Amino acid sequence: MNSVMVKMKPDSLILRQYLDNLFEGAYAVDMNRRIVYWNTAAEKITGFSADEVLGSCCADNILQHVNGSGVSLCRHDCPLAQTIRDGQNREVEVFLHHKLGHRLPVRVRTSILRDEQGGIVGALELFNERMGRESLQRRVRDLEKMAYLDPLTGLANRRYIEAALDQRFHEVRRFGWSFGFIMADVDHFKEINDRYGHEMGDRMLQMVGRTLSSSSRPYDIIGRWGGEEFVGLLLHLDEVTLTEIAQRLRIMVQNSFLILDGEKLSVTLSMGCTLARSDDSVKKILQRADRLLYRCKNGGRNCVVIG
Repeated sequence: MNSVMVKMKPDSLILRQYLDNLFEGAYAVDMNRRIVYWNTAAEKITGFSADEVLGSCCADNILQHVNGSGVSLCRHDCPLAQTIRDGQNREVEVFLHHKLGHRLPVRVRTSILRDEQGGIVGALELFNERMGRESLQRRVRDLEKMAYLDPLTGLANRRYIEAALDQRFHEVRRFGWSFGFIMADVDHFKEINDRYGHEMGDRMLQMVGRTLSSSSRPYDIIGRWGGEEFVGLLLHLDEVTLTEIAQRLRIMVQNSFLILDGEKLSVTLSMGCTLARSDDSVKKILQRADRLLYRCKNGGRNCVVIG
């Protein structure tokens, strides 16, 4: 943050003009953490308009920030609240709740706002997407060109995943490069369709797909295998990293939700995960991941099984 910001009131015209032109999302709160400013970039990144958030308290859990372990920061360890208390700038990575329901990883920076006399009047938060929107859009365009796009979720489809697996095994045999593979299934998805209808079921699949895609690394591939099944093809990792990533994806889906008539609707994932082996084939790794997935299902669901 620069010195202009820390000397001006949240409602300053100059401050507003500066923030309105940022590509980063920005919002300001008063001492009660009531949102007094919300810029255009914040609207684009979160899906929430200024009219929907102004006057609300960030502690009301609008964006519902969670950390990588799924712990609610708005209720417990909010960076803005800490900055108001001690005056220290902060920079952290969190996962916010998008208006469409999915989780979105963002990098957050907080700073104190002061009036002309130097008194603290609130705090400012700047945030941007950890995986740039342009990167995601470029990936979608590439898949569209090759007819490898799942029409419902916008993820890679089964045809693309199979081709990518074949290419990865070529690299395993030629260079010894391994990779991780995840097969995930939405738990009790039939109950969503039966109770709320197929339109809500489709919205739920879209939410899960967005959460998985935005929470993965830029060079990993997330796809829809079919129905309520999703897959991940993860590069450059070992079993420990595979486990960490799979758990993060599971937690972010668990913390995503849609609102229907005031009711919060969410789902969980069962995940079977494995590393490619030197004697593997596409068929073998698919069968192994599928067996691990059903071990997860039989073990109570909403968990990760590695093998």
